[in-house]
Amino acid sequence: MADLSQYVRLQDGGFVFALLCIVFNPLFWNVMARWEYRTRSLSRMVGSPYIACYCLGAVLIFLAAFRSHCFTEAMRTQPSLGVLETPGPYYLGLILLGAGGILVISSFLALGFVGTYLGDYFGILMDEKVTGFPFNITENPMYWGSTANYLGLALTKASPAGLVLTAVVAVVYKVAIAFEGPFTEEIYRKKAESGKNK
Repeated sequence: MADLSQYVRLQDGGFVFALLCIVFNPLFWNVMARWEYRTRSLSRMVGSPYIACYCLGAVLIFLAAFRSHCFTEAMRTQPSLGVLETPGPYYLGLILLGAGGILVISSFLALGFVGTYLGDYFGILMDEKVTGFPFNITENPMYWGSTANYLGLALTKASPAGLVLTAVVAVVYKVAIAFEGPFTEEIYRKKAESGKNK
């Protein structure tokens, strides 16, 4: 197999910037959400936990769109791989884009805006854990749907750089899940305990 550096220029500015965006986004939303949970500073600043959640959600939507733009630009400036420029990988990429889109959209519809954009950290808790589709397929459909979207995009563009960046997306989401999962469980455990004490 040919040297990876033939197909992925790791020092390319666009590639590095896309990498930084991929790492930054979950770090930012986890830091902001935990800060809000501990201090309620955003809610106090704007006068409402709902407005604060919507504001943070708007920032996160912008950051996600910017990350996707940087991902796409990084692939555009990098070489493609001939073996991926065949119908099989291309159609697999389209299937992944479709499946990823279904997971992301259905997750958003199941959770709503506030549930998707960390409402529980603002004290806006759901009545119960969502267990219907797509959460009966995977516990973190938004993350894995997004990962499938990036993988699908990389395959349709026959981009080794896109495959490397997708691997980074998957690792970063795995780390985010390791931090978010237990913290969110603790928020709902405290809610359940306070309900019993009433």
